[in-house]
Amino acid sequence: GQVIENVDSDKAFDLVERNRDNRDFTVLDIRTPEEFQTEHIEGAVNLDYYSDSFKEELCKLDKGKTYLVYCRRGERTERALPLFRECRFRRLYVMPEGLKGWVELGFPTVK
Repeated sequence: GQVIENVDSDKAFDLVERNRDNRDFTVLDIRTPEEFQTEHIEGAVNLDYYSDSFKEELCKLDKGKTYLVYCRRGERTERALPLFRECRFRRLYVMPEGLKGWVELGFPTVK
């Protein structure tokens, strides 16, 4: 079955730290490339939610891996969830507070 779990920024940070060397864990930033270049979570992979090929690219990802997904404030992530379900991702952690919540708590980003 699928596990989709909302995590606050504290738990998200903990997940990122614990999985630093885990090849089966991917942080997925679904903001635009411009937003991504300005600031992102270290090691994150960028997949633009607004791109025409978003669904296609998303479904190409390894669904056996664990993903932590975020956007700026959680809205795009929320809208993308049906696609994650449809593409049959196994385990998904979602940051409803987005990068905004992460930054507000002072967690590090790459600029």
